[in-house]
Amino acid sequence: MLDLWVLVALGGVGIVAGFVDAVAGGGGLIALPALMSVGLSPVAALATNKAQSVVGTFAAAITFWRGGYVVLRTLIPGIIMTFVGSYAGALVVKAIDTSALSVAVPVAIVAVALYFSFSPSIKDVDRIAKLKFAIFVPVIGFIIGFYDGIFGPGTGSFFMLAFVALFGLSATRASAHTKVLNVTSNLAALALFIPAGDVVWSAAAAMAIGQIIGGYLGALTGIRFGAKIIRPLVIVVSIALAIRLIIFS
Repeated sequence: MLDLWVLVALGGVGIVAGFVDAVAGGGGLIALPALMSVGLSPVAALATNKAQSVVGTFAAAITFWRGGYVVLRTLIPGIIMTFVGSYAGALVVKAIDTSALSVAVPVAIVAVALYFSFSPSIKDVDRIAKLKFAIFVPVIGFIIGFYDGIFGPGTGSFFMLAFVALFGLSATRASAHTKVLNVTSNLAALALFIPAGDVVWSAAAAMAIGQIIGGYLGALTGIRFGAKIIRPLVIVVSIALAIRLIIFS
């Protein structure tokens, strides 16, 4: 049983993590170490992080949706395939060797940071898509969802890159679409974690309260400032995540 003041502190962490996650993704960079620092095992920390982060991500997704930055009916096939991919990845993770991902993923995340650093296309206006949205969003959703089920770090960055580089969305609309599919992949993982009893619900509830506040404020900030804040925060979060994966792999 976690102490009351520990839960209060975790609630504060949830606010910060929810804000960062709503704008650029990568809130787990903040939440996971905090959960492990209060004594949770790696599996319990991962499961609890999914349970608390899905609340903040959902709050952010709703805020973006109410602002008109995402049309849910166009994402239904992508939502379905992201859920299927994430659930499938979580099912097979124990049967395969994922050690190579600890090397490959940081390289890919750095590539995301470089793209957002130097590409002139990261703006607050939509561009012409390179791929047909209705056909390829479900494909991308399944692939990134599968990766999220197996490994996880950088999922939001990869979704952001896909929506900007492949589907021509503005930075704000890309962030909005990313939040919807992130909620989906987290729910798929929770469909396995919850029955297994891996979630520490007191910690998840405390952080979820903070996540609602942080996710709402982060989404409003992303809507207000657009690419001016989304672009640099994606870069910073991506580099920080890559460094963390390299050091602790």
